[in-house]
Amino acid sequence: MGKVYNLAEVSTHNNAKDCWLIISGKVYDVTKFLEDHPGGDDVLLSATGKDATDDFEDVGHSNSARAMLDEYYVGDIDSSTIPTKVKYTPPKQPHYNQDKTTEFIIKILQFLVPMIILGVAVGVRFYTKQSA
Repeated sequence: MGKVYNLAEVSTHNNAKDCWLIISGKVYDVTKFLEDHPGGDDVLLSATGKDATDDFEDVGHSNSARAMLDEYYVGDIDSSTIPTKVKYTPPKQPHYNQDKTTEFIIKILQFLVPMIILGVAVGVRFYTKQSA
């Protein structure tokens, strides 16, 4: 079992000459692997200073890649120093209807339909009064 580091200590190792990652509660010094990483060094460098477990798992690394981690192991992370993930909830906003066409058509129909019915009723009354 290696040394226990906190997030602040691990976060200082965040460049191409000194790159540490946190994966599954363990700390790895991957500096020597930067040039050989199939995804490029930028991928590893962007995962520094945080828990990179999700980044590592999302890619779907092979069993041999997981086995390679052992040679870069330097210690464990004090999990109490890693901030818990907060689920993002967007602020409450009124619904914005970009397309107001349907709203406009409904308002016109609410006005026109009764007018048409009234016009037909007056026309029928007028027509039946004349023929009688």
